Amino acid sequence: MMQPEIVDLQERLAHQEAAIDELTRQSLVQQDTIERLLARVAELERLARDLAERVGQESEDAPPPHY
Repeated sequence: MMQPEIVDLQERLAHQEAAIDELTRQSLVQQDTIERLLARVAELERLARDLAERVGQESEDAPPPHY
């Protein structure tokens, strides 16, 4: 028969291993989310630059206002 202290340590170790596994899973999910968000931000930045360029070109091509 095992000593109660050893059983207690084994139980604690099992719980800690389960907690580490869950934290690792959560970390991987968060990393995936961060990567998708970074890609989306880059896409939005590109769209904003394209729009700014188009607006700039339109204002250069537009005739001056007449009073």
